[in-house]
Amino acid sequence: MSASAAASRPKRWFTGEELINMQLLIPEKAKQIIQKIEEAGFEAYVVGGCVRDSILGRRPGDWDITTSATPQEVKRLFRRTIDTGIQHGTVTVMLGTDGFEVTTYRLDGDYEDSRHPSRVTFTGSLLEDLKRRDFTINAMAYHPVRGLVDLFGGQTDLWEGRIRCVGEPAERFGEDALRMMRAVRFSAQLGFSIEEKTAEAIRAMAPNLKAVSAERIQTELTKLLVSGHPDYLRTAYEEGITAVILPEFDRCMETPQNTPHHCYTVGEHTLAALREVPSDKVLRYTMLLHDIGKPAVRTTDDTGRDHFKQHGPAGEKLAEGILRRLKLDNETIRMVTWLIRWHDYRPAGEMKAVRKAVNLIGEEMFPLFLQVQEADMLAQSLYKRDEKKKRLADVRECYEKILRDGDCVSLKTLAVNGRDLIEAGFAPGRQMGETLSRLLDHVLDHPEDNRKEILLRLAESSGDAENTVQ
Repeated sequence: MSASAAASRPKRWFTGEELINMQLLIPEKAKQIIQKIEEAGFEAYVVGGCVRDSILGRRPGDWDITTSATPQEVKRLFRRTIDTGIQHGTVTVMLGTDGFEVTTYRLDGDYEDSRHPSRVTFTGSLLEDLKRRDFTINAMAYHPVRGLVDLFGGQTDLWEGRIRCVGEPAERFGEDALRMMRAVRFSAQLGFSIEEKTAEAIRAMAPNLKAVSAERIQTELTKLLVSGHPDYLRTAYEEGITAVILPEFDRCMETPQNTPHHCYTVGEHTLAALREVPSDKVLRYTMLLHDIGKPAVRTTDDTGRDHFKQHGPAGEKLAEGILRRLKLDNETIRMVTWLIRWHDYRPAGEMKAVRKAVNLIGEEMFPLFLQVQEADMLAQSLYKRDEKKKRLADVRECYEKILRDGDCVSLKTLAVNGRDLIEAGFAPGRQMGETLSRLLDHVLDHPEDNRKEILLRLAESSGDAENTVQ
């Protein structure tokens, strides 16, 4: 068992008797729903992810309930319900401001589009309902009186740190191809391995992901990237998933970096960099794609050394296309591509250079830029590591001093603006913008001069006085 799996497993092993008597702390409102359904003569359990997370000692985000009652019977029992997926047996029961999805035990018909069953048949059997679920760790149910129902060894798989399909993997993945990505995602979130038979089915059926919508692919990829093990993207590569959803990454995995600054292929460097950056959507997508342009621009000189000139701009363009293909939101695309553009820019650790860097990269983006640069450096070879760390530490120190001193780094904090110039007699127009840019350049070198009277005097003495209104 891996160390990460051991850290994620239940804190202790439960005997069979203890499993029956296990007490999970479920919300009172969930208990009320179960009780009301059962008072009407039906069965009801909390099920799926909330049971898994409770056994792992995690706090579930949602508490889903499965029941032998039909959707219409559930609707009759509760005053406020929402038909969130009634065609598949799901209604949301509202108790105050809290919503709980209640789904009828069901059997699924054939899956004709690798996602939706052709028909749904309600059943009175909890076993039949649990059999259709994706992985054993998600196929456990719990009742506050009857205890845990674990018919497929889900708790054993939690203990062993294993992702395993319920029943035949090929059947589960044939029902919904996205389950292959979910296997890798759960593996990354929990630090688990994928059971070999399940992995074999993924390798054989990964091409079926072509039929899955970009939005659903992106949801799973994002969850994987912001997990505690983003480098488990390697598993997606090894099982053939990225060849379908992110073929550009496969090119990176196959692109060497024969340079003293690196000790990995482009792809392995990317995986290492993902581990070194905080769990933030923008930062993780930036590290995923920061070197995505390298395979296209790689050249090798007569000594056998590789060069990747202009891989930043090339990567920015390629990353934008990938992110749009994956249906990321515009703000994420803007921030990620901007960071990729500048990720290889290395200002000297001096006040003037850092002020100009903040101006170029932007006050909002500069803290993220520093995190990207650090992650990039830590994923490289040890060649000149001390020099690189010192430069970055000096840049960070200068930046913190800029913040403390309130130095001007943009037109936003320049002591004069267009209105000030007009009031001083300058004619409006394009040249006024050029004047403000020149004044900002001066202040970036001489922050002590960011005073209105000094800047107006500089504007008048720079030849711009010819453009004043007579």
